Amino acid sequence: MESSRGGQNGIQLLLAAEQEAQHIVNTARTAKQARLKQAKEEAEKEIAEFRAYMEAEFQRKLEQTSGDSGANVKRLELETDEKIEHLKTEASRVSSDVVQMLLRHVTTVKN
Repeated sequence: MESSRGGQNGIQLLLAAEQEAQHIVNTARTAKQARLKQAKEEAEKEIAEFRAYMEAEFQRKLEQTSGDSGANVKRLELETDEKIEHLKTEASRVSSDVVQMLLRHVTTVKN
């Protein structure tokens, strides 16, 4: 009877150890899921912050370039006016030479 009691006691110990192991596994699984959830939330937060930063940078650059377009147009108009004046000056400087050359070629008769 004593040997069957020892066997019963051994089975009870094994069942208790199995329950404890199952409890440890469940606790570890729950902790792992909690860590994964926390990591996912942190990643989503970082993504939202990065997206907000990139959007702000885009808006800042957009404002810079659109604000400069008026300045660029003004600058291009000034450069164009300067080039036109330069061309007019050059044309008036060489126009008498061009007229003389044309007259010489038109009035020269070749045999």
